[in-house]
Amino acid sequence: MARRLRIGITGGIASGKSTVAGRFKELGIPVIDADQSSRWVVEKGQPGLEAVVARFGEGLLTADGELDRRALRQLIFADPRKRKDLEAILHPLIRADMERRVMQAAGPYTILEIPLLVEAGGARDRVDRILVVDADEAVQLERLMARDGESLEGARAILAAQTNRATRLKAADDVLVNAGTVPELRQAIDRLHQNYLRLAEAMPPEK
Repeated sequence: MARRLRIGITGGIASGKSTVAGRFKELGIPVIDADQSSRWVVEKGQPGLEAVVARFGEGLLTADGELDRRALRQLIFADPRKRKDLEAILHPLIRADMERRVMQAAGPYTILEIPLLVEAGGARDRVDRILVVDADEAVQLERLMARDGESLEGARAILAAQTNRATRLKAADDVLVNAGTVPELRQAIDRLHQNYLRLAEAMPPEK
């Protein structure tokens, strides 16, 4: 049995990853979303939530016993040590949940949408190819302000906290430049899809 090809999609915030992933879904390719898994592992009753509360306190819970995500973001945003502690708790759980979803998915190949694929390290252990969705920083700032209501200063702080563009591009096997129209982006995705189908057919059997 041939092992299915895994493509990791990543890119800076507001670069257009969700648009790209949506087109792959339209093409019948399963997309496993790290953000979806990250929400799942801290839902009420999940061990991830219990571990987060044990580390950071019950002040992160709402009156209903659910995670107050806004409070958690505020807690870790300005404290690298706390952010690393949170990542140490959640990243293994998120990875395990994504692996479970990959094994349940059907299709010629699988897309893993992972915003922090390059930052987290070990990307080559998780995917066969890295697809970077790239956008100019000025475009990202504009989108962040329009989409999330961020101030210019706030948007710049968010970008500054991420891996720089050059590092992501250096890690890429494929790059989608999201600088034109949506139809142009979709055409570029369709061309990649045909290439991925060819690569998927050529995957060696599992050992």
